[in-house]
Amino acid sequence: MTTKDPDTAAEPARPCATRRGRPRDAAVDGAVTDAVLRLVGEGANLAELTMEGIARAAGVGKATVYRRWPNKDALLLDVVAVIDAVPPADGAGGTGDFRDDLIAAVDYIRRRGLAKRESALMRSMLAQVQSNSVLWRRYHDTVIAARRQMMVDLLERGIASGHIRKELGADLELLADLVSGPVLARATLRPEAPLPDDLAERVVDTLLEGMQPRD
Repeated sequence: MTTKDPDTAAEPARPCATRRGRPRDAAVDGAVTDAVLRLVGEGANLAELTMEGIARAAGVGKATVYRRWPNKDALLLDVVAVIDAVPPADGAGGTGDFRDDLIAAVDYIRRRGLAKRESALMRSMLAQVQSNSVLWRRYHDTVIAARRQMMVDLLERGIASGHIRKELGADLELLADLVSGPVLARATLRPEAPLPDDLAERVVDTLLEGMQPRD
């Protein structure tokens, strides 16, 4: 009988859902994540990594890794989501003030751009993920799509609260692009451009002036 290699299984990779039974040991998850980052930092290619090799580098059993991730793509998706995230700023969880929350959302983009500029490991990981079309699509459809949906939801709240003209809600996707675009362009297309602390506030205030209801 032929046994499928779990590293190449067809099951879609996705951020791991909560499982029933004993709670996952965060220390083990951290050790596995650190092992992948260490291996990549030492020059390993993502395509060359195996579940067995990652388990060995993390100092855990192979079965322990497979209990958490069904295949390598699922594991890598979680690792990239961790390294591509930035710590939340104060109040980033939602203050109830629309302007402050919108600034926090745009500032997340600015801080992520700074982190990517400063981290060679992050740049290497993301570049390698982008070279894997299947893994990149799954990352885009989960992590990036979730971030974008948060922005769309926030803009919907701004329309409902009267901070944004109702007619602009006809194309929330375009509105999200207009809000995210300036900082995203500066962070990614102009690597030499500064990303000062007050950039998000200046962008949001400029946009809100044009989006607010007219008398």
